[in-house]
Amino acid sequence: MNKTRVRFAPSPTGPLHMGGVRTALYNYLYAKQHGGDFILRIEDTDSNRFVPGAEQYIIDSLRWCGIYPDEGVDAEGKVVETPSERHPHAPYRQSQRRLIYRQYAERLVASGHAYYAFDTAEELEKARAEAEGNGQTFIYSHLTRGALRNSLTLPEAEVKRLLEERTDWTVRFLMPAGRVVEMDDLIRGHISVDTATLDDKVLWKRADELPTYHLANIVDDHLMEITEVIRGEEWLPSLPLHYLLYEAFGWQDSQPRFAHLPLLLKPVGNGKLSKRDGDKLGFPVFPLRWTSPTGEVSRGYREDGYFPEAFVNLLAMLGWNPGTEQEIFSLGELVQAFSLDKVGKAGAKFNPDKAKWFNREYLRMHADAELASLFLPILKEKGIDAAPAYVEGVVSLIKERATFVQDFWDIASYLFVAPTAFVSKDVDKFYKPEIYAMALEAMEASDADTLEAYVREHEMPMGKVMNCIRLALSGAASGLGISDILHFIGHDEGLRRLRFLKEKLG
Repeated sequence: MNKTRVRFAPSPTGPLHMGGVRTALYNYLYAKQHGGDFILRIEDTDSNRFVPGAEQYIIDSLRWCGIYPDEGVDAEGKVVETPSERHPHAPYRQSQRRLIYRQYAERLVASGHAYYAFDTAEELEKARAEAEGNGQTFIYSHLTRGALRNSLTLPEAEVKRLLEERTDWTVRFLMPAGRVVEMDDLIRGHISVDTATLDDKVLWKRADELPTYHLANIVDDHLMEITEVIRGEEWLPSLPLHYLLYEAFGWQDSQPRFAHLPLLLKPVGNGKLSKRDGDKLGFPVFPLRWTSPTGEVSRGYREDGYFPEAFVNLLAMLGWNPGTEQEIFSLGELVQAFSLDKVGKAGAKFNPDKAKWFNREYLRMHADAELASLFLPILKEKGIDAAPAYVEGVVSLIKERATFVQDFWDIASYLFVAPTAFVSKDVDKFYKPEIYAMALEAMEASDADTLEAYVREHEMPMGKVMNCIRLALSGAASGLGISDILHFIGHDEGLRRLRFLKEKLG
């Protein structure tokens, strides 16, 4: 049996959607579980949609997730252009492989599986309009090709002249009529499609001398010895054409097996998860922050404070079920547990609250020292120079309350700076002259360990007195326990804050 070889082949037309990252992840997990290779290939044949910076964004996103290709990218994160022992199939950008595709397109023409088409954009638009006028939908197929300008209808001499003089012709696949294509999918099972429903897809374009996805991915998958093609559901309608292309080339014996992954669905309503859903509901759909060529900035999971391990874990569970109650998996555990037969057919609905749950779980698993090292730069930005040991102690106390590292400041800023403003409703409820007098007496007569006992012993109203003290210490009547706060800021600072409360409020 051939060594397992899978590929992730994104197009650099913008930021990598989290659905694309999931496709890369499933390919990576499958390859590693089977002792195979994971290849990153850049499919940049659509020159009109190419976006500068998108290719590097794809590479950076995968590396942030811990997904490192075996081929296609070097140690510095660059797409390999020169063949070597480790990268025998370079270059891995399809635009740099353009010279090979025309020969394969011509090979299909020579064998009668493809033909030259000379129809202009205006002529095709006219054909569409006429079909719509008759209540029909125009497709370039066995029903219409005979009335159009192509090498099937034009004299040989005319075809030769047009090939030499025109630069806007294409090579189209000759979709056979009266065939039922029988296919197998590793996720969806057996599929049958009648070719009467299919059109003659463009395979190669003279205008830019580049192939379309259909020809390029078949040729490259064959040359790179890909054994399984694991890709998104949106490519399922193209599967019959791809089967027929393998047949036309005579490559059936080396044809890869296919698996089409379910879509990621929006949290509310129906349909595919989009950036608009994220903007509307307040969550990212891209792994990293992205700035478009026009300056539009889109949020990223990394910049929102997600751990890469949490992001990978939540993606793995969107469409795949391990068959157990386990939800937390390291990347290594995912490699061991993953299998395509446990990937569902139905779309997977994304839940932003579940995404936060994953991050909260991973935050709690991180060591206090590591979390403190991540929190220190946030403190520094706020002008606070805190000792690492002190910050580590604070983190140990509050991390069970946090979802993101940046939450630490919102939870316990008063352990670093004294509050200067106080929650109005708590002031109205707990800042009474008689309550304040008892709170000050208790603080002056005890310490953190004996404060509560003093209040109880002197029959003071426990809730009101303690909340008055907490209001002074933290700015609100909720939050950490008073003894915990005093443990960090010290009793003298606690007294100072209590006295400041009266100065501030009068």
